[in-house]
Amino acid sequence: MKLRTLTLGLSAALLAACGGGGGSGTAQDSKVLNVYNYSDYIAEDTIPEFEKQSGVKVTYDVFDSDEMVETKLLAGNSGYDVVVPTLNFFGRQIQAGVFLPLDKAKIPNLAKLDPKVMERIATQDPGNKYGVPYMIGTTGIGYNVDMLKERFGGSADIANSWDLVFKPENIARMKDCGVTLLDTPADMIPVAMHYLGLDPHSNNPADIQKAGELLKSIRPYVQNFHSSQYVGSLANGGTCLVVGWSGDIIQARDRAEEAANGVHVAYSIPREGAPQWFDMLAIPKDAKNPEAAYQFINYLLEPKVAAANTNFIHYANPVSEATPLVDEAIRTDPTIYPPADVAEKMFTYSINTPETDKLYTRLWTEIKTGR
Repeated sequence: MKLRTLTLGLSAALLAACGGGGGSGTAQDSKVLNVYNYSDYIAEDTIPEFEKQSGVKVTYDVFDSDEMVETKLLAGNSGYDVVVPTLNFFGRQIQAGVFLPLDKAKIPNLAKLDPKVMERIATQDPGNKYGVPYMIGTTGIGYNVDMLKERFGGSADIANSWDLVFKPENIARMKDCGVTLLDTPADMIPVAMHYLGLDPHSNNPADIQKAGELLKSIRPYVQNFHSSQYVGSLANGGTCLVVGWSGDIIQARDRAEEAANGVHVAYSIPREGAPQWFDMLAIPKDAKNPEAAYQFINYLLEPKVAAANTNFIHYANPVSEATPLVDEAIRTDPTIYPPADVAEKMFTYSINTPETDKLYTRLWTEIKTGR
């Protein structure tokens, strides 16, 4: 899930991964690694350093929603050697049989992963058989501090509650300065169910419908739905309120500070609780170059590499030895590394049934079109 605007200065980042099919590949294949990841979700020097060390050329194709990844994987012959789905999608894709079981002997740095993270992930990947965690984040509220205070009597306290988003009388105050919601029902509908006091994992159509009605009630105040553009818009003052991913909003905050443009951005994990998600590294079973995929995954788990990626994208990583290497301002930021009392209220996304997905999709279309 994470920052979604392409800034990698790599010619490879402009090349779409192509081809597909199984087999052992060719000599040329062994020198090319096709990666499908969120854009700007890796430090700028990570891939060049890997290429230098390994002699493998990386092509880096980008997406901004899990739905895009799933479409390619389920269609088969994706052409990718490493993909980065979010855990709940990943669990369903495991069931569909699209991944290669990991040869853990080829990923010795697995020993450096936080056991608690691995245990939590194992609820959807039993035995951690198919995937390796890459980054950890939350979904919450990003906002322009000054614009919010102007509309709420000089205080920003309302941003600590989902009431800001889901009570029409509150979100209506933000309409004039720009409101954006993530363009993914897999995020927004569970958040709405949780706010209503319902189980965010529910597959009950009645619960999902209630969440849909709540989202429809605030639709008149939403300027757009997008999963990447809000980063730049928050940073330059074009948007004042978003429901978005933690690292993206924190990057927007830092961009505004670096630009010294007078825009002050903040991120909140609402007190009612919020989603915590895990982005996974996995190898499609039809990968042309699984050996290079193992090299790349193991490389990403090197503490220095993991810390550099966290410093760049502002998401927590699961490599225990990397934490002391992370910039102090980041590792001590409770919105990136939440304290235990906040973490206790977080929930993960569940694996949806096909019927639930269809309902999500139908409702999301209705919500976006205002029907």
